[in-house]
Amino acid sequence: MRSPIQTRFEDLPEEISIFPLSGALLLPWGRLPLNIFEPRYLNMTLDALKTGRIFGMVQPDYDKTPKDRIPADRMTPESEPAVYGVGCAGRIASFEETDDGRLLILLKGLARFRIVKELEGRNGYRRVRANYDDFEDDLEPPPKFELNREHLMTYLRPYLEMQSISINLDVLKGLTDGSLITSMCMICPFDPREKQALLEAETMSERAAALVKLLQMGVFDAGKPDAPKQ
Repeated sequence: MRSPIQTRFEDLPEEISIFPLSGALLLPWGRLPLNIFEPRYLNMTLDALKTGRIFGMVQPDYDKTPKDRIPADRMTPESEPAVYGVGCAGRIASFEETDDGRLLILLKGLARFRIVKELEGRNGYRRVRANYDDFEDDLEPPPKFELNREHLMTYLRPYLEMQSISINLDVLKGLTDGSLITSMCMICPFDPREKQALLEAETMSERAAALVKLLQMGVFDAGKPDAPKQ
């Protein structure tokens, strides 16, 4: 039975604000904590809270961004990056105001979308027309699939150690296969192109295989002494 607070396909907004944040991956059924402090994204979050609590996370596509639009230090509102054509809509599940004017939010992944067209911005943030037709199944719980956890953990353990990411591996044992893959795809610090590949994987099995491959490359490229033999 569908929860009364679960977002329906027809509730997904055709026009959606987007938050281009390099390396911050949101996947359907995942939960992404965000620290909102930049004025335009505070505006975006506050506007979303008034109108359905939904906005989209997208990866910047620096390969398609003219080099003269990328400052040496960082992007500015006057030099927006190009973005990949597929993002993920999320619903603000909870939020907290801080004394110094930030918003701490938890974004629940709903469904992926294709960007049809970029629209005129609003209150400093970007907006697009979105199409969800290819991803309607994202709103349903992930189907069961075959996951070789032992093979995954062979590469996940050294990768997390190499990245100085502290996770209680015993906690991971209690996660479903789908939740485990979703969580690790979101947590691991892959580059934007790699994050995008994980987002666009057609099935959970394909996403799991891509994750293992990225973990393998990360461990072996670093020349970790205790890297497992292939």
